Amino acid sequence: MLDHIEARVRREADYIAHSGTTVRETAQHFGVSKSTVHKDLTERLPRVDPALYRCIRRVLDVNKAERHLRGGIATMRKYRTMVKISTK
Repeated sequence: MLDHIEARVRREADYIAHSGTTVRETAQHFGVSKSTVHKDLTERLPRVDPALYRCIRRVLDVNKAERHLRGGIATMRKYRTMVKISTK
């Protein structure tokens, strides 16, 4: 693996480990696609640092379990905004 890719993988993993952010938020922070972050964390990280991967895997599993809740909250906010606009 190229050195700059390995360094990116470690930076992304450290960022998620300390902040608990989602793949999408991490991708935005580092200016890469969420597909890149996902591949870095699920395919490359186990080869680079297996112990850190186990920690990140737990964070990813929690985020996956909660994503339907975040989607529901986003939809609720969207429709609340639409109602406020249409009643003015």
